[in-house]
Amino acid sequence: MTILITGGAGFIGSHFIRYYRSVHPHDRIICLDKLTYAGDPRNLEPFTDDPQFRFVQADICDRATVLQLFREERPDMVVNFAAETHVDRSIDDPAVFLRSNIEGVGVLMDACLGGSHIRFHQISTDEVYGDLPLDQPDLSFTEEAPLKGSSPYAASKAAADLLVMAYHRTYDLPVTISRCSNNYGPRQYPEKLIPLMIHRALHDMPLPVYGDGLNVRDWLYVEDHCTAIDLILRKGRIGEVYNIGAHNELANINMVRRILQMLDKPGSLITYVPDRKGHDRRYAIDATKIRKELGWKPMTDFEEGMKKTIDWYVKEDQT
Repeated sequence: MTILITGGAGFIGSHFIRYYRSVHPHDRIICLDKLTYAGDPRNLEPFTDDPQFRFVQADICDRATVLQLFREERPDMVVNFAAETHVDRSIDDPAVFLRSNIEGVGVLMDACLGGSHIRFHQISTDEVYGDLPLDQPDLSFTEEAPLKGSSPYAASKAAADLLVMAYHRTYDLPVTISRCSNNYGPRQYPEKLIPLMIHRALHDMPLPVYGDGLNVRDWLYVEDHCTAIDLILRKGRIGEVYNIGAHNELANINMVRRILQMLDKPGSLITYVPDRKGHDRRYAIDATKIRKELGWKPMTDFEEGMKKTIDWYVKEDQT
């Protein structure tokens, strides 16, 4: 089998390639990545001499290049990690997100249609659902929740989800979608909360916390996300959406304090800054569907995952 993984030089994509190679050693892997600021070729170094691995530097919006790659490799499956993902950047420049996160998805699915209806999986986000109130902790998002993305990033991912399902209904393209909570782990680009705070704490720099810091996120270790995606590819029902979450809900300020404690750094490094525009208050994923249908559950204890993550960044900082 040949699998095409887009955005494979990024944080989650590169972890998925490593996981996929470990459990499906005989499959051929094609990685297509534009290598934007968030894509790091070092993430793919373990596969440099792997004859069953090919890297192609290209933009998923480049229709001619994508179609040519599909003709050359004839992939059986496509997993689309390629996306602009940072909310702050989407507020500053929405157009980049609309192009990559919507137009690029359309190009990939057109290529799948041209290749005799290739299996397509879209990596989405819990942010497409909007947010939940802090004072109703029992509420969580199921796959049937309406799409109400708050930021240009979230709206672009919601639009892509709708486009994916439209291709399924209109063209009978075999698709699935997964919507995951916040990932953490080694090799994440340091604009996201956990690596940013670790990096700044290691250098005794101020740790900027938006607003009151009470915004709540659910945290999932990246390798657990990878196992869920693989299960969906192998056993998921075509045309379905699967939520992926770990029920590790934590206010941002508490996450920052935990990082400081684990690094033995003072709380005085915390600095409150003006809140982000349209900042969602709380995300919470109901992952009942994937647990019942596919038997998936996260295997990494939160404390264990945080220790692995911090240890990696400390070691990286020393090299």
